[in-house]
Amino acid sequence: MDDDTQVDEEGLSRLVTLFYARVREDAELGPIFNDAIADWPEHLEKLAAFWSSVMLTSGRYKGQPVPAHLKHKSRITPALFDRWLTLWAEATNEMMSPEAAAALQAKAKRIAESLQLAVFFRLDRQRADSARAINSDTLDCPRRRVQSHA
Repeated sequence: MDDDTQVDEEGLSRLVTLFYARVREDAELGPIFNDAIADWPEHLEKLAAFWSSVMLTSGRYKGQPVPAHLKHKSRITPALFDRWLTLWAEATNEMMSPEAAAALQAKAKRIAESLQLAVFFRLDRQRADSARAINSDTLDCPRRRVQSHA
């Protein structure tokens, strides 16, 4: 481990390159990523920009990670997020200072949780339909006027 490696543009670029080389070779993640990415150099630059934006608030990343992941929803499982996080922890522990590795791992965990919510979380359709019915009966319909016959 290189204890001098902090979170900066150069360190993030090296980390992304090493990490995704491992992802591409991984038995579980490799087939999904290799099928999804046509131009790896371009994608690595985009990922370096993403991590620069996340960790350094550089604003370099201009993409939309949720729609990018939703395209591959049929092949993604929660276990694959765990595998990704394991490889990320190994790479960050190997390449970054302990403080930088911990910060990168914490951010990655929160991002993975958010992506999983976007990919996997769905309201129960029946509950949603019931809620719409209740709303249309009680909130969206005009009240009837009751006339007194006194």
